[in-house]
Amino acid sequence: MSDTSPYYGTLSFRTLINRYISMQSNVTSMVRSVASKMSSATPGKFLMIQFAMANVAQVGESISNLLSQVNSVIGNAIRNQKSG
Repeated sequence: MSDTSPYYGTLSFRTLINRYISMQSNVTSMVRSVASKMSSATPGKFLMIQFAMANVAQVGESISNLLSQVNSVIGNAIRNQKSG
């Protein structure tokens, strides 16, 4: 790779949140689709929805952890500036 940066790709917070919103919208659409045709709902569809919901929850938790870590780093930097 010709990139001399140690990072081969970047991810902005905006992109991360937009993708998360997209995941949530997809799950909502899946639920609406199954709910509107309950007669054709199958156990497999419910399992796929459950899996998709778990993925959304996991990504949401990861975003929350990321924000917590960023907040901690910022707090530490501010404390270090005040004491230094």
